[in-house]
Amino acid sequence: MASRHGLLIILSSPSGAGKSTLARRLRDWDPDIRFSVSATTRPPRPGEQDGREYFFRTPEEFNAMVKAGAMLEHAEVFGNLYGSPAAPVQAAISAGQDVLFDIDWQGGQQVRETSLGNLHALSIFILPPSIAELEQRLRSRGQDDDAVIATRMRKSRDEISHWAEYDYVLVNDDLDATFARLQTIVSAERLRRSQQPDLVEIVRRLNSEFEERS
Repeated sequence: MASRHGLLIILSSPSGAGKSTLARRLRDWDPDIRFSVSATTRPPRPGEQDGREYFFRTPEEFNAMVKAGAMLEHAEVFGNLYGSPAAPVQAAISAGQDVLFDIDWQGGQQVRETSLGNLHALSIFILPPSIAELEQRLRSRGQDDDAVIATRMRKSRDEISHWAEYDYVLVNDDLDATFARLQTIVSAERLRRSQQPDLVEIVRRLNSEFEERS
């Protein structure tokens, strides 16, 4: 048995708040943290491998997994289905390996409501320091035109309205300082009593030692 259960780490934020950068830094800090590999019904792109970038499934296979309760969360995005298979996450958690989810509030809500999420989820929401800064970060990427940025900004208001549903909320006003706080949260949550399956046996052994002394 692993010395601890793994954490199911949920990171959410409006687009441009720094969630993906923080997720990459978290994995650089501890390479044993793994990203959850999603299943999708979209066809693989050149160079993509089943089980590495995604689990590629037909719509029939995907819907059968959903019906069987084998998905932690799922959604339709631009005509394709995406979801997080439960089995590999359960295996990682049982082996003491943390699994990182870079998902929106809807996906995070679905994951937290599962039995696995209820036991092991750690949810963290990333806020921008201001709306003006959020828009500036989106524009500085140089990836989207004004219409796309406007759409992302409208969606951000809805995303931010769900901040209170998370265990922790970090204002990303300084990336290094925010990442340091994120490290502290993960380190502390790994020590939660519920994450340490060996504690019951350790306390039982200590009590036995007391009895032997009496």
